Order: sequence, then C-alpha cells, then structure tokens
Amino acid sequence: MGYVQNTMEMLKKARKEGYAVPAFNIHNLETIQVVIEAAVELKSPVILAATPGTMAYSGRAYIQAIAEVAAKTHDIPIALHLDHHETVETIVESLELGVKAVMIDGSHGTFEDNIELSKKVVDIAHKYGATVEAELGKLVGQEDDMIVEAADAAYTDPSTVQEFIERTGIDSLAVAIGTGHGLYETEPNLDFDRLEEIKNLVDIPIVLHGASGISKEDVRKCISLGCAKVNISTELKIPFSDALRTHLIENPNETDTRKYMKPAKDAMRNVVKEKIVMCMSDGKA
Repeated sequence: MGYVQNTMEMLKKARKEGYAVPAFNIHNLETIQVVIEAAVELKSPVILAATPGTMAYSGRAYIQAIAEVAAKTHDIPIALHLDHHETVETIVESLELGVKAVMIDGSHGTFEDNIELSKKVVDIAHKYGATVEAELGKLVGQEDDMIVEAADAAYTDPSTVQEFIERTGIDSLAVAIGTGHGLYETEPNLDFDRLEEIKNLVDIPIVLHGASGISKEDVRKCISLGCAKVNISTELKIPFSDALRTHLIENPNETDTRKYMKPAKDAMRNVVKEKIVMCMSDGKA
C-alpha cells in the first residue's frame, strides 16, 4: 500500500465479507517485524496497536517511523492504531506525527463524559484523516496501568449504542460483552445475545477487545455477529518472553541481541499466524 492508513476501508471490507482484521499489540522493532512478517506471509491486512505504555517505552516518533517503513516495504494494508489512549493531548501528538487510527477510551467515565471526550477526539482526528474508535462499557483486567476489577466491569448497554454513535461520530465501537484484558482465570462467559442486539443496531464496525484466551470458535462467532477488528496482546507476550527466557538460561554466555531475540521472534510469529487464521483475514490483503 505504501503508507500507514486509517482503518476505515479495511474494517468495512472485513465486516462486509465476514472476517476480522487482527490488531496486535506491538512494543518495539522486533514485535512490529514479527507481526508484519506473519501478515505478509499470510497476505492479511493488519493493525499495529500501540498503548500509551508502549509509546512511553519506545517513543511515538520511533513507533511511527517503524510502521511507515513497514508500510512502504510491503504491499498489504497496514494501520498503526493508538490503543486505549485516554487523553486528547497524547492523541494529538501522534496525529501530528502521521498516525491515522486512534482509540479514545472514555469508558471509565460517565456516559455523558465519554460522549464529550470521544466527540472532541473525533472532531480533531477527522481533520487529520484519522479514524476513531471508542468504547462503551469497561473490560475486566489490566491494560498498561489501568486496572478494572470484575465487579466494576460494565457490559455495553445496547439501548445506549445508537445515541453514543450519533452524538460522537465515531468510526468503530469497542463493546464489553464479557471479555477482559490478560488471560482468563476461569472460562469467559461471552454474551452473544447482547452482541447480536448491538450488531443489529449499528452500521459501523464493532471491535472485540480482550481476545487473548478466547477460543477460536468463540472469536469466530463474535466475527459472525459483527466484530470486524479483534485485539490480541497477552497471547503474544507469553511465547516471546518464554522463548527468550529459555534461550538465555540455556545459553548463559550469550550477549548478542541479534541471536537471543531470534527464538523469541520465531515463537511469537507462530502465534501471530494462528491468530490471523482465527480471524479469517489470511488472503484478504
């Protein structure tokens, strides 16, 4: 494609054709390389998702530059997406650097506060040609430093969805249907009826957060009920860190980054490919 794009066309196409575009949380050069290499091999559109913590660790300009090099080098649709950003200021920083897809997470506030914050971001981001995702309801678990306990998790209320979309002008909607961030201590109980009700009320793409640990069958059922973007994070971190740890334990004198990163990247790449197939986005680039 030659450039980092917004998510408008890729998500509309996914919803229409019955698959989802995977959004993989990345953190640095190596994890971006792994995701892109797997997506290129399987000919899948892909979204590189970067949280505020990732941006603080690697730097917004560095992440933007790496994503742009990937897009210029490979002929698949690639979006760099700001994941779970909570302030207008940090979003504007990346918009000015050229990011074209953002998520404003106002789900921790009141319904009116969420609308006000989301609309403010939409008004700014659309001037940059960027798409905006927002969230109704809270997901259990931890994303960077934001922790939501199970008792505080609010499922998305279908009766509020149309008003939220109309008043904010968002391009995609993240919903809470029983998923959470991290891995699950018990089998998640997803509310498919709620998701189907929401699907029938909206004409914009729906986003499934917290897909790590959800079975392939359940993810595909969510896709059939309108989810055109599926977020995956924790299930990528585990194989990367496990393989890195094992290699360094088995090779205690290894000091070459280029060598000890390879098994970690290989292990993560295998999972990325599994998730692309799970989302049925392979061959859709």
